[in-house]
Amino acid sequence: MRFRPLVTLSLAAAAAVILAGCSGAAEPDASPSGTPGDLCVAAAPSGAASEAIQVSGDEGQPATATFSTPLDVTEVESTVVTEGSGDPVASGDYISYGLTAFDTTTGEQLGTLGYGAGELLPQQISPDSVLGQFFGCAPVGTRVATVLPSSDGESAPVAYVVDLLGVTPLTATGADQQPQAGFPTVELAEDGEPTITVPQTDPPTDVQLETLKLGDGATVEPGDTVLVQYKGVKWSDGSEFDSSWSRGMPASFPTTGVVDGFRQALENHTVGSQVLVVVPPSAGYGNAEGNELQNETLVFVVDILATQHPQAQ
Repeated sequence: MRFRPLVTLSLAAAAAVILAGCSGAAEPDASPSGTPGDLCVAAAPSGAASEAIQVSGDEGQPATATFSTPLDVTEVESTVVTEGSGDPVASGDYISYGLTAFDTTTGEQLGTLGYGAGELLPQQISPDSVLGQFFGCAPVGTRVATVLPSSDGESAPVAYVVDLLGVTPLTATGADQQPQAGFPTVELAEDGEPTITVPQTDPPTDVQLETLKLGDGATVEPGDTVLVQYKGVKWSDGSEFDSSWSRGMPASFPTTGVVDGFRQALENHTVGSQVLVVVPPSAGYGNAEGNELQNETLVFVVDILATQHPQAQ
């Protein structure tokens, strides 16, 4: 099986490779390639380099690793340190993970990511993703030691200890809240997709917010990059104009990359929450001359699935 070349200049650069197509992207890929069965054979083989890494520390926490330097790394290798006891992951799942990176020339720890709230967004796993090479269809709780060759022939290869922390739900999981009178009503399908019914009244002239489900995860900070499910309809006729549900995938973007009313439905809310927001033109597309939504009051229902703080990016 051939693996894509990977840039391994530093912890930040290598993490960027893992996160490519997720953090800061307008939306993830349309569909993952392969099937759950393919994922099981996608994991890179164990080899002499990955097996030489001696790992200590509790799973789910930053790891300590020792090995004789320099490691001879010529291909991607992945060795299971601890097999988890959770459910196996499947192609298309969004997984949360933590990693500790090490320079294979010096043995120096380069840093850790993903163990603190808001450090990394979940990443979709598939047979041709980097995380698919690390884990295959391993069960949640698995820890692996991996090595990645340098793609530029100059930088040192990087070794990782990576923990498969969990699978992120693709709908809001927070506690139901009492609906407010006068707001649009929301009914959820079995898969969590909302149907929004707009009241037969004049729309409000300022932004109106309602928390439908209250999550207990990390708080979205200004400038965060979020992973969300959302649907937007027009107040004027209730018609849908945009929806991650219709595309079949959650979307990822910075809170600064959306209209102000949508931003208010994200910032200072918690992961796991579902928020309804009514956005008048002044907080929407009112200044976008010629936009079809310029004069429309918009209604969004947003499920906040995960967030990544600016300092982590």
